[in-house]
Parts: sequence; C-alpha cells; structure tokens
Amino acid sequence: MNKKFKKLMIIVMAAVFCFMTGYAGAANYSGKNINAKLASEEIEGDFMTVWARNFSKHMMDWSDNKINVNVYPYGTLGATGDINELAQMGVVQYVFSDYAWISSFVPQGQVLALNYLFPTEKVAEVIDWMVRKGEFYPLLEKAFRKNGLVPLSIMFEGWQWMTTKTEVKSLDDIKGLKLRVMSSKLLVEDYKAYGAVPTPMSYGEVYSGLQMGLIDGQVNPLFAISSMKFFEVQNYCTQLKSEPFLGIPTVNAKFFDGLPKNVQDEMRNFWVDSIIPAGKWIDNKNAEEKAKMLKSKPNLKFNVLDDATIATFKAKAQTVYPKFTKIGGEGSEEILAALLSDIEKAKKALNIK
Repeated sequence: MNKKFKKLMIIVMAAVFCFMTGYAGAANYSGKNINAKLASEEIEGDFMTVWARNFSKHMMDWSDNKINVNVYPYGTLGATGDINELAQMGVVQYVFSDYAWISSFVPQGQVLALNYLFPTEKVAEVIDWMVRKGEFYPLLEKAFRKNGLVPLSIMFEGWQWMTTKTEVKSLDDIKGLKLRVMSSKLLVEDYKAYGAVPTPMSYGEVYSGLQMGLIDGQVNPLFAISSMKFFEVQNYCTQLKSEPFLGIPTVNAKFFDGLPKNVQDEMRNFWVDSIIPAGKWIDNKNAEEKAKMLKSKPNLKFNVLDDATIATFKAKAQTVYPKFTKIGGEGSEEILAALLSDIEKAKKALNIK
C-alpha cells in the first residue's frame, strides 16, 4: 500500500467517523426542533446556572442541535418568585429553583426545608439513592404535577451558612437576630424555633438589607455568600450543619408531557446522573469561594458549631416537624414519613452512621 493510498484511507475513515458520530446525535431525536427557556435562580457562574448550561449543552449534543434550551440567569426574567410562576404558567418551560421558593406553588416541597433531616456526610449520595430507589421522590412528583410542574431531580448545592455581624456560638447568641431566609413558611418556623426573627426577603435585596441594617444576618450556601458579596458587610460565617441547600430543576408539566418519551427519559437521566458529580463540583467550588473571601477579607471568621451545641439546635428544630403536616398541604404526612424512611434506608445502604 503506497503512501498516497494510506493517506486517502485515513481521510476517508475520518470522514466516516465524523459522519457516524454526527448521525448518532440525530438518531437520538428525529422530531421537529425544540426551543425552550430555562430560568435560573442564581447568577452566572453559580451552581444552578452552571448546571443548567451543562444540561442545555447535553441536550444539544444528544439531539444533534435540534433541542435548544436557552438559559436565563437570575434577574434576567424576574425575581425568584416570578420565575417559578412563569414556569407554572408555561411562559418559560423550565425553572431551576429550590425547596423554599417553589413552596408557594408546591407547599409539599417545604419538607426539604426541615432542619437536621440529613446526615452530615455523603448528602449527594443519599439524595441519589432516594431519587433512584426511594418512596419519597414519586410522592414529590405527584405533588408537583398537581400544580402543573414536574421535578427532574434534587441537587445538593452544599450546606447553608449563617452570616452575622456578631459571633454565634450558642442558641442564646441567635435570639432576636433578624435573619433573612428564603420565602417559606416552614423556614420561618425553623429559625423562630431557634429564637431568631426570620425575615423573608428577595435575593437581590439582601446585600442592601445587610448594609442598611434592615437585617442582622442571612442564610445561604458559601458560593452565594461569595458571589453576591454578602461577606463584605458581615463578620462571621457559622455552620449549624442543619440545612443542605437543595435545588430542584423543574419543567412545566404540559410542555414535558408533550415531548417524546425518549426525550423525557434523557432529560431525567441527565439530572439524576448529575447528582453525585454536581455534589463533588460544588464541594470544590465552595472551597474555592471560601479561599477567595478570606483573601478579600482576612478578618472574616468561619465557625462550625461543636456536636454538643448542635444537639441543642437539633432539639429545637425537631419541634417544627409536626408543623409541616399543617403547612405542607395534601399528603404531607405521607411525604414526611417517606422522606424520613428513605433517608434512614439510604444511610444504611451507604454505611452512614
């Protein structure tokens, strides 16, 4: 075989490979082009928007550019409550929200706002087990569907941190503090149980609220505290280990049910298969953001409460559990029981104490 013939064969094989790989995407989906909007609760570069863009790219690649999900970061289509309503109405097809803000539309979702439910380790792995094998997630989807929405997964975005101007070392230190929390009746009850004065406030108003003294502190995951610059007007970041921040990628039910079955399956699979990788990603992201904050403000103090102190918070938190059955709406008792059972089964399966 001469050199010219070899070169020709290489070119032909490369062309065939490109054709086959391009065709593979087309073979996944042969329907009409789909253009959809996804409204994210977070700004560019933060968890929800990053993983929304990952989802968009995946569906474009999988469909050979026939399924296009346009991502809109926080503020481009309205405030946090607005975008959930837009998704319910079908004005946007997807919203990446959380267990608190979605509660105005699906009150049962607030069960995830109960404090001290999850173990302090392997949270993403526990959620992955629950979504794949548990009894809770199908009940959650049933509640969402009654309100015109479909959850595609539950995503761990790291633990919530409380930031304040004064140091918090005990329950006594939190009493009377005006803390901004997300808009959820159950979250308000959580922090009232600790003795705080919980104050729901729009995400975009938190910095000015802290700066002007309208609130004494706020609760958010580390990456948000960094990207939204809350740390600039706070002195302490305190970890209660009480509340993992959980995102729920959600789709309008009418739109979703109108998609071909294999498209629905691929969308679900992307989000469920992303639970553990996204959990690792956010751990790294939060470590990087913590380092950035300390570099920018070396006197910023980070504190994780000890086990004995956490036990006092946990005892107060558990007094709120019965309130969910009144706040959570239809089927709330069954949903809470299923969630508690799933967490214990997942811990056993994953050898978590």
